[in-house]
Amino acid sequence: MTPKRSLLLLLSLLAAFIIGASLWSSLKEPQFQNRLELYQTDLILQASELRLADPNVASARRTLLGEQPLRPAAAAYTKFLGSVARESDRLKTVLAEAEARRASAETIDSLEKELNQRQQLLAELNLRLGVLQAQQGEVAAAQTTWEKVAAMNQGTPQPLGKTAIALAGLWREPPEIVNDADALFKKNLDGWFRYQALSRLYDLQQRQADQVMLQRQQQMLAERAFSGLALATTLPAIGGVVGTGLLLFLLGQWALKRKQSLLAFEADAVGAIAPPPWAWETILQVLLGFLLLGQAVVPLGLRALLQVAKIPIPTLNPKGMALFYLANYVLVAAASLAVLYFSVKPFLPVENPPWLRLKWGGRWPLWGIGGYLVAIPLVTLVTLLNQAIWQGQGGSNPLLPIALQSKDGMALSIFFGMAAIAAPMFEEILFRGFLLPSLTRYLPVSGAIVVSAIAFAVAHLSLSEVLPLTVLGMILGVIYLRSQNLLAAMLLHSLWNAGTLISLFILGSAGG
Repeated sequence: MTPKRSLLLLLSLLAAFIIGASLWSSLKEPQFQNRLELYQTDLILQASELRLADPNVASARRTLLGEQPLRPAAAAYTKFLGSVARESDRLKTVLAEAEARRASAETIDSLEKELNQRQQLLAELNLRLGVLQAQQGEVAAAQTTWEKVAAMNQGTPQPLGKTAIALAGLWREPPEIVNDADALFKKNLDGWFRYQALSRLYDLQQRQADQVMLQRQQQMLAERAFSGLALATTLPAIGGVVGTGLLLFLLGQWALKRKQSLLAFEADAVGAIAPPPWAWETILQVLLGFLLLGQAVVPLGLRALLQVAKIPIPTLNPKGMALFYLANYVLVAAASLAVLYFSVKPFLPVENPPWLRLKWGGRWPLWGIGGYLVAIPLVTLVTLLNQAIWQGQGGSNPLLPIALQSKDGMALSIFFGMAAIAAPMFEEILFRGFLLPSLTRYLPVSGAIVVSAIAFAVAHLSLSEVLPLTVLGMILGVIYLRSQNLLAAMLLHSLWNAGTLISLFILGSAGG
């Protein structure tokens, strides 16, 4: 074995360890989809307070929100509470193990901080669940839920315990109103939950003027929540219906015409696909460069720079986090493309290259848009299956919760540029432009599509995303080969990422 092959083997083992450790770690992390569903639940509750005389709006309200939104909302909160409780228990075990082996003070402090955050989230969720239970007439269950919050001392800010006591007092017989209940509810509750607590408080105190003002404010918030939900759910639904129709047409055409159909992507249907001249060593070298630079060298280097500057990452605001992720992504993309270029440079120029086909002319926009529409129902179905498999665990893209919760315009612009422009260009060059054609040297075209899609999915390092991203990667591969233009795959990828982020932005802005 040559020295180069020996080095590639060692680096491959290192990369496999990093990937395996990252995927295993993601198994213990909650899916962002759970948090998003809870956020949508809050908006549904807020929109449920919309009161308009227009019968068309009332009909749309029932269609969008359902007849009884409180019951599914309570179920969603109970489910999410279970997930957070399991994560909290896991952190307690990890912290105990770290203390037993006398880990560094920094490690223990970090674990304690993370555990306290989970405990605080548990308290906040129980406060809200209690309000839901009380509004459904389950007052005894609500009192029990609030008692849990009042009893949670370690890692729970005192105001949350006081808020639980104040809420419990409102639903007692006879009611017991604490002196600072108004301030506690305004500080520690939001949205629909704040409205319900304050409305009951003002009713008990017979504060008619405050009640009228509260109802006006709630109607404004309800209108905004309803509009946001309508946009966030209607547009994907329309795309899903159109995509399903297009998919059925394509499948029917393929069944009738096979090699002459639009879905035919084998070499005899789209033209000869001559494998590139480089062998597996070059393929492995490029992938290892991307994985090791992206998961080890660049992130560790940036974190070291922040430590030298005495800037802890957890203290960064949304703008700072956006700039951190942008710097990380730009450096990883630049370094990976440099590795790609110098790896294939000895083989250049390649006559009629089958890779990195970029042509501005032709019908590539139609392929990109059509592929996006077809991807909506397919990936949605796989995502539903995926949620059943992983039961809310498996991790997610760390940018999504930041993008949802951020109100900073610059941060949102950076996230959008990364997701909708930078990521589609870089990832399509690497996985479809380089990897897919390179694999045809060893695999049939269909096999190259599947393997490149799996590599694309695994590179995101979240178990919960492997199955949906593999399906998306296969669609991207078919679109690239069928259109013979990488721009089509880039457009599809861009539309997918942009659609996801736009939905988050709509929900975030609607949530006020």
